[in-house]
Amino acid sequence: MARPAASEILTMVLTRLDDDQAEDTVTIDLAGKTPIADWMVVSSGRSQRHVGAIADHIVEHLKSHGVDGVRVEGQPHCDWVLIDAGDVIVHVFRPEVRGFYNIEKMWSGVGPDGRTRAS
Repeated sequence: MARPAASEILTMVLTRLDDDQAEDTVTIDLAGKTPIADWMVVSSGRSQRHVGAIADHIVEHLKSHGVDGVRVEGQPHCDWVLIDAGDVIVHVFRPEVRGFYNIEKMWSGVGPDGRTRAS
């Protein structure tokens, strides 16, 4: 089985997040901005158990659909789980931890002065 394209991996991740009732999902297009990935997805679970279950389901789903080499960080604590699927990086947070790190802002193109950076 051939490895799915980045857009297919993104669709799989978003579908699993929706199925698992993840909250406040944000998709960030990284293509052409960094070589680390084409997409970043940031989402929240309601508790450590919910975050862990969401992460487990995403990883199982990706592996069952031919996405090899998926790496996971942040388990078993499940405050912040990072799933690196190559072209798509997924962050699943507990809401309090997500608010503290606010990684969406880091990748949104907003500078420290609050103004949008030129591309």
